[in-house]
Amino acid sequence: MSSKLRYSEAFYSIQGEGRFVGVPSVFLRTFGCNFRCMNFGLDKEPNRAEKLKQGIKYNPEVKKLLDEGITDKVDKFEDLPIIHTGCDTYASIYPEFKKFMMDKTVDEVVDHILSLTPEGKWTMSNGQDVHFILTGGEPLLGWQRTYIELFEHPRMKDLKNVTFETNTTQTLHKDFEDYLRKQNRFQVTWSCSPKLSVSGEPWDTAIKPEIARSYNGIPNSEMYFKFVVADASDVDEVAQAVAEFNQVGVNVPVYVMPLGGRSETYTLNTKRVAELAMARGWRYTPRLHVDIFGNAWGT
Repeated sequence: MSSKLRYSEAFYSIQGEGRFVGVPSVFLRTFGCNFRCMNFGLDKEPNRAEKLKQGIKYNPEVKKLLDEGITDKVDKFEDLPIIHTGCDTYASIYPEFKKFMMDKTVDEVVDHILSLTPEGKWTMSNGQDVHFILTGGEPLLGWQRTYIELFEHPRMKDLKNVTFETNTTQTLHKDFEDYLRKQNRFQVTWSCSPKLSVSGEPWDTAIKPEIARSYNGIPNSEMYFKFVVADASDVDEVAQAVAEFNQVGVNVPVYVMPLGGRSETYTLNTKRVAELAMARGWRYTPRLHVDIFGNAWGT
């Protein structure tokens, strides 16, 4: 029997962030995350652990939506409102939104994601390939064994590039790690976004150098870090985090990206963040999908 995968959306767009900006890609957004990132876009506040002690479980915008009964008012995931603070994929992380998720077998998932590509396959007739992006939520949280079945599906044989957009806290399951070490059919990219204090997540649960080292040790894979920053204090934290990763031998490209849940805020941050990146010799990444499509589902 085919395994099942729970996800909130799948869509065809361009990669908007990091190393492959502008590359046509199919995104599969899995459901579930170990973080909540309640603080993004808010004034610096107590971290999540302290908030939980105070009984605070939700970003204010999410709490307002739930208090207003949004899950009863809306029938489809894509009709859920976009929020401008906290995690911008909130509906993929809070269990209250589980009713909007798709629960599909691997066969059904393959049918869905390939239906989004221009020619119903990963490698097009002109030789160019469409990338496959596993995002979330946190895509390495609970679906690793299912990915083996997904990647080995007969219709996935022409897949050339897979990116995991991860918060870099999840241990690779042995069977999945063994699979990735042995396969040489597609390139794996670890797009690692460790969370800084601007997210509201505690440092000791968000910065995991040994986890990063395990990902970086997979043959035929590449890694980069991508940090969301708003000001100079965030950049100082990036430097601290990078130093901790360097101490365990993880020396990979570092990208910084402007914070901005709404396009107006993001636009105001772009020049400042680019200048902060240049001052450290790091790479700047835009959020190209926001530039082109605005902040919306399916982009």
